[in-house]
Amino acid sequence: MKLLSKFTPPQLLIIIFAISIMIGTILLKLPFATIESISWINALFTSTSAMTVTGLAVVDTASSFTLFGEMIILVLIQLGGLGIMSFAVLIAKILGKKIGIKRRLLVQQSLNQNSFGGILTLIKYLFIFSLTIELVGTILLSVVWIPEMGWIKGIYYSFFHAVSAFNNAGFALWQDSLMGYVANPIVNIGITSLFILGGIGFTVLVDIWRTRRFKKLALHTKLMLVGTFTINLAAMLVVFLLEYTNPDTLGSLATLQDKLWASYFQGVTPRTAGFNSLDIASLREPTLFFMILLMFIGGGSASTAGGIKLTSFIVILFAVVSFLRGKEELVISKRAIKQSIILRALAITFLGMLFLVAGVFILSITEKSPFLSILFEVTSAFGTVGLSMGITGSLTMAGKIVIIFIMVLGKLGPLTLAFSIAKPARTKVKYPGEEIITG
Repeated sequence: MKLLSKFTPPQLLIIIFAISIMIGTILLKLPFATIESISWINALFTSTSAMTVTGLAVVDTASSFTLFGEMIILVLIQLGGLGIMSFAVLIAKILGKKIGIKRRLLVQQSLNQNSFGGILTLIKYLFIFSLTIELVGTILLSVVWIPEMGWIKGIYYSFFHAVSAFNNAGFALWQDSLMGYVANPIVNIGITSLFILGGIGFTVLVDIWRTRRFKKLALHTKLMLVGTFTINLAAMLVVFLLEYTNPDTLGSLATLQDKLWASYFQGVTPRTAGFNSLDIASLREPTLFFMILLMFIGGGSASTAGGIKLTSFIVILFAVVSFLRGKEELVISKRAIKQSIILRALAITFLGMLFLVAGVFILSITEKSPFLSILFEVTSAFGTVGLSMGITGSLTMAGKIVIIFIMVLGKLGPLTLAFSIAKPARTKVKYPGEEIITG
């Protein structure tokens, strides 16, 4: 314990996360976890992908893992989605132990909160909402899969995909993900509702539950709701217009209704969900590039989603507009936004782009895949999305290690990594200002 006290909360979070991934790797390497033996690097990749709720797979989940292996993946998804420290605090509360400041700071870091006031309440709601939503999702999907597969297999498949969807993991038990249900309304509504609720953020869900009136909602909640609706609607329209005549995607679907379902699903899934109902490799280049932008933006803070987060994107967008209008203060919905929040959003975005560029640069050396496929793969890993143009299984050893690192970075966040290696400032010194010519 004395040794652990020497580490900062971000450092401890990374250590705990790494240990959990290693335990998952060992369990997935056990002989009875796989149908055929897999390599250590593939076990590590799968464990990392599940723990970071990404969904990228170097081996097919259904044909490579036994029921035990699939359950290990499911546990890792749940741990990664809701947060290891959240489970630790819940167990401590059940055992009647006090939650110290150090542990609260760890939870605050893992949930990406600015303060630890109300952390325990948030965790309580987190588990209540998660279990309830996953249960409802399982029941809804069972309507489709029990008649097809029978009771036991149907319930299992429904539960697996409900947990995977709510945690924005994207792991599926079909090799082609959900392409077989491209026009099924229940599967489309069920899966998308699960990953949208999981990716919108637990603080948003709690605020809606408590307030229940849009005008009284916190600014963060309003931004997430309006931003999510706007970006999802725009994504659906873009996919529909760009892919309508593509014979390998929407063009092959019989009716307009089927095309709309496919456009909706494929438009909202890049926000870190990882499922696909269309063949990603067959999408046109403008569609793929647009999806890369969506994957980089990601979902909401304190959610199961990745990326730089939608609120960071909105803050930067409004800051640019405010600057172009000649305003010195950023105001959103009659609320002044602190300078520190703007700087944090800029730092997260810049660091995300920096690691993205580094990952693409390294993979362009180690892999033989086209540049767009590499850019798509790296962005998918950073956004913990799990979509791929089909190059994941053919990655070299070096490529797999790079993607593993980027998946962890995308889950923990660039700032967590930066804070874990940065030395805290001991003194605050103010210096005289001077102008710098930019632009």
